[in-house]
Amino acid sequence: MKQNRLIYVVDDEADICTLVCDELNRFGYETRSFNTGGRAAQAIRRRLPDLCIVDLGLPDMDGLGLVRELCAHQGIGIMILSGRDSTPDRVLGLELGADDYITKPFEPRELVARANSLLRRLEQIDNQDGESARRRASFADWTFDPGTLTLTRSSGESEVLSTAEAELLDSLLRAPRQILSRDQLLGERADPFDRSIDVRMSRIRKKIETDPKNPSIIKTIYGAGYMLAAEVRWSQ
Repeated sequence: MKQNRLIYVVDDEADICTLVCDELNRFGYETRSFNTGGRAAQAIRRRLPDLCIVDLGLPDMDGLGLVRELCAHQGIGIMILSGRDSTPDRVLGLELGADDYITKPFEPRELVARANSLLRRLEQIDNQDGESARRRASFADWTFDPGTLTLTRSSGESEVLSTAEAELLDSLLRAPRQILSRDQLLGERADPFDRSIDVRMSRIRKKIETDPKNPSIIKTIYGAGYMLAAEVRWSQ
């Protein structure tokens, strides 16, 4: 793991910011904390962090608005840390592109472990070089570039995936016409609940399927997992 990764912590509770920052600092991370979404947004425009940990109950805005803004910046990890533990809030956060969702109260060491895992996946993407960095996967009417997390349709329109969405699609593309279970797709990631796979799959389908409710590219194999039903061609 690269040292001095920059992490922003956005929470209106000063003791939470201090707790999270102190724990992350112990593991070599550089941190900055903000008690409003507006201040965090200004800092993000000046310098992009590697990871942003966002509370949803901010005093000046809904944290989901900040998550939307962060999703416009490629390569930033997004972790929601919130007292909202309802399924709709979790699902909405993931649908907007957050990579992880942790509820309060939380165990600081677990938060660090999940931050480590997320940043490690981002680093693997950053470190793609040589032939693997230039390889793109073509399937159905789409081309996926793992280096930029971008999906491009043959007509020219493009979609940028979140880190978690791109990793999920990449796993399917590397095993076409094979059934992958949820455990295989999760890998080492410590997701807060199994529904996260379904939410991200739904987001990908909305981008690539003509009819997301009746998908023809990514099939659900009930009781087993998911399967990419299209031929995949890898090229430079």
